[in-house]
Amino acid sequence: MEVQTAFFVGSFPTVTKCPTDQKPEYAFIGRSNVGKSSLINLLTNRNELARTSQKPGKTQSLNFYVINDGWYIVDLPGYGYAKISKTKRKEWERMIHGYLQRREWLQTAFVLIDANIEPQDIDIEFINWMGDARIPFSIIFTKADKSKPNEIDANIEAFQKKLMENWEELPPQFVTSARNKEGAEAILQYIDEINQRSEQFY
Repeated sequence: MEVQTAFFVGSFPTVTKCPTDQKPEYAFIGRSNVGKSSLINLLTNRNELARTSQKPGKTQSLNFYVINDGWYIVDLPGYGYAKISKTKRKEWERMIHGYLQRREWLQTAFVLIDANIEPQDIDIEFINWMGDARIPFSIIFTKADKSKPNEIDANIEAFQKKLMENWEELPPQFVTSARNKEGAEAILQYIDEINQRSEQFY
């Protein structure tokens, strides 16, 4: 799939405020500073469609981007960001859970995992929650250019092994590097396949 157009639609504080035009939606979520904005820019081939920041917690609403006038990328706030109040953290959690559980046009959520570090409990717990809630999702390992290939492979294998403690089979997985432009084509092909299937039901 080639991304020909990509536009920011708006930021929405709750799922009830989000667009209602029934386009397929693909949510992107992960720990704060995992590289969501860089990945969105890579997928859309736009340098500043999603604003990147070294400061965690920049995304605070449900950010919608319409792609090829046919489907949405939805950038969700990062989880696990400690430097906010407990009240704000709860608000974000309600917003994220509300969107993921109630949004009928959500096709799949992409959970972003930093490929440079060992498995983190917060990521495992979030993925297990997604499974319990029966929310379709895939995993994207990010920043694959930051470490040596054997270290990246070892971290991914360790993460998979950790997941298999609770899962019988693993969801689709992708490895990406925004700097090296790695992984975008496979993800876009995956999204295109889902879009083609979803057209049969609308």
